[in-house]
Amino acid sequence: MLVAKSPLITHHTKIEKTNIADLYFFKNYVIAEFYEGVEIDYLSFEQCQTHIKKYFGENDFGFISNRINSYSVVITEAYLFNKAFPNVKAYATVSYNVFTQKSFEVESHFFKFNKRNFLSLTEAVSWVESTLKN
Repeated sequence: MLVAKSPLITHHTKIEKTNIADLYFFKNYVIAEFYEGVEIDYLSFEQCQTHIKKYFGENDFGFISNRINSYSVVITEAYLFNKAFPNVKAYATVSYNVFTQKSFEVESHFFKFNKRNFLSLTEAVSWVESTLKN
């Protein structure tokens, strides 16, 4: 729960705990902290998807994956995520080691979102907020 402990990130409006992640909802973006060792495929993401769609509806939003834990993403199902979330206008990941930076590079070939990687949560939030304004 790095987001909850960060003095730089405040004013979330809602927190949801799911089977695979803690979701921190803000006005126009969500920060996800996936649990250690989970494998994220379209089915396991269902609870997250339900909360995200309920909160944002059809409105444009940003998604930040704060990669404080090690987990895997089933990239062969990326097309399902691309189709399910056409209103994601900014997708940021925060990497804390070389492995997660390399994972971002691989995933970028499959996910069609406007996507960038950052080394700090503060930078990721700033980019998502400015991207959503434009």
